[in-house]
Amino acid sequence: MGTTWRLLLKELSAFGIVGAVCFVIDVALFQLLYAHVHLGAVTAKTLSTLVSMTVAYFAHRYWSFSHRARTGVRREYLLFAVVNGVTLLLTVGVVAFVRYPLGQESALVLQLANVASIAVGTVVRYLSYRTWVFPALPTVPTATRTPETLTG
Repeated sequence: MGTTWRLLLKELSAFGIVGAVCFVIDVALFQLLYAHVHLGAVTAKTLSTLVSMTVAYFAHRYWSFSHRARTGVRREYLLFAVVNGVTLLLTVGVVAFVRYPLGQESALVLQLANVASIAVGTVVRYLSYRTWVFPALPTVPTATRTPETLTG
């Protein structure tokens, strides 16, 4: 297996593990805040996402995408927060839609909406992290010397 495939496998598997851990943090914290602390559904979802997002940033920076370019913590975290802000709006929007216009109060129904929105957000986050937050290291082309370049 080539280096590129190994790096992609490492990246995907680490992204999956970090995602799974942060998924558990998000879902458990949402459940705790909504069902036991009795915060509103949107507030609970916002807080659970902010906590899991911060854990995810550090795990991705120092593990999942550790082989990629470093462009500075402030820049990366800002882009990471923007990407997660967009996915937060998506997930909060889904939870809010299910809770208010649809009138669902059941913790199970809201949790199902939460999980579905997390799945869609995961795809958006992975592609965005690879493209903008943790970009690929620039490749330096190897100069090739041919007889034409030596005489021309």
